[in-house]
Amino acid sequence: MFATLALATASSGYVLSGGHGLQDFARTAASLVELVALLVPLAALLLGTTALAPDRGAAELLLSQPVPRSVVLFGKLLGLFLALAGAEALGFGAAGLVIFSQSGRDGLPGFLLLAAGGLVLTAVFLSVAGALVAGAFGRRRLRALAFAILAWFVIVVLFDVVALGAASLLPSGAASRLLIVSVLVNPVDAVRTGTLLGLEGTGAFGGASLAFLRFTKGATGAMLLLALSLGLWIAIPAGVAAARLRKADL
Repeated sequence: MFATLALATASSGYVLSGGHGLQDFARTAASLVELVALLVPLAALLLGTTALAPDRGAAELLLSQPVPRSVVLFGKLLGLFLALAGAEALGFGAAGLVIFSQSGRDGLPGFLLLAAGGLVLTAVFLSVAGALVAGAFGRRRLRALAFAILAWFVIVVLFDVVALGAASLLPSGAASRLLIVSVLVNPVDAVRTGTLLGLEGTGAFGGASLAFLRFTKGATGAMLLLALSLGLWIAIPAGVAAARLRKADL
């Protein structure tokens, strides 16, 4: 899927301008940011929820082994992360080889930055999946999947709509502060902002995002603050999942 999307994006970039051939890495990465922001969280949530919500009998057998429950949880999360990371690496890598053969290496760091952003989103939403379903033994898997899809819709789609709608009703200063906060508290927005900042610099941003850069005193401060936000998004849901699993009654 990732290989197909990346190649389709690279090959269609010149269509509207009447050209042909493949876009370079930088233009392909900029075009793929939104697709990665939509699809990677969904894949991580669905796979994580399916794997971390076992039936009661399977959970009893697994957690009866002489290892702490948190070790079981983090082992499964690591295995899921490696599986998804491998799929993304194969997809982006296959597309990257074709783009490299046709357009050279121009913009390769931006393409790698996008792939790294996809890995971060994978880790974040696997952690969220753990927080949603860890310790919920015996629940129907369809219910767990419904919660996962709802979480994806709220975080990836609804949050931005609400934030932009609220900002449009506020004075410019308050609207800018609201959008700054929304970038920091939403992991998808954090990855999107960091990727675009790395790809295109400050030229890719409007007034609200420039206010964010002023708030962080430059691109370096912005990247560090975004990295801190994403680190918390990985650590806090994983901690919640471990706590739920420890307290769960088999």
